[in-house]
Amino acid sequence: MSKLLVKPASDAGKVVDVTPESAGWTYVGFALHKLKAGESVDGGEEGREACLVLVSGRAAISAGDQDFGTLGRRMSPFDGKPSSVYVPAGTEWRAVAETDVELAVCTAPGTPGSRPARVIGEDDNGQEVRGKGSNVRHVTNILPETAEADGLLVVEVITPGGNTSSYPPHRHDEDDLPRQSSLEETYYHRLNPAQGFAFQRVYTDADEKGVRELDEVMAVEDGDVTLVPKGYHPCAAIHGYDLYYLNVMAGPKRTWKFHNAPEHEWLLKS
Repeated sequence: MSKLLVKPASDAGKVVDVTPESAGWTYVGFALHKLKAGESVDGGEEGREACLVLVSGRAAISAGDQDFGTLGRRMSPFDGKPSSVYVPAGTEWRAVAETDVELAVCTAPGTPGSRPARVIGEDDNGQEVRGKGSNVRHVTNILPETAEADGLLVVEVITPGGNTSSYPPHRHDEDDLPRQSSLEETYYHRLNPAQGFAFQRVYTDADEKGVRELDEVMAVEDGDVTLVPKGYHPCAAIHGYDLYYLNVMAGPKRTWKFHNAPEHEWLLKS
């Protein structure tokens, strides 16, 4: 199995736990908690901010001395916008499930006290359609660079079955602004129906001998996480199965500037 593919460790509790140490990088952390009604989870780290995304279900969420009450409308990531909570570094948080809940915890380095915790409600999320034809995908911006945070960028994407996404291939692995920013990235994948699968390739440019430093092709299933430490990272959804993914990005500068694979850039002009 590819070292970039992280399978769920169990069916309940903390089913995925990607840390900078486990991923071998510096910035991005990602965890996924599955809770039954009445169960709870606590968190908060001194030097890391968090974005709590209700992938599905309803939960009562608090952060520090703020009680945000019950959040979440959708029971599936394929059914509407998410409800989320931004938690600054150094602030403890708690989520108590009121239904079955899937809670994503997206983290990156942050400065304690830099801003207050806040709800990112369903209606706060901007949505857009990207691409044309079989490259259409539906994007929900949860924590874009226009929203306040120290380092986190968080976005959801739904790719209809048979379509491609994160395509034409692009990369953001060089700290060379304004041309390109360096951002680590995780993809949390879901399929509808759940028995489906999709494909993701993560690869770097070839050197003068035609050799790529990184070239991994993964069949991703419902609940899998893929790691993108560098390189291009397109996805392909299989006919009959819609693909959802939750992206978490962070790096030395909080901006998303990417470089398209030159050999495929013609697709943007056709």
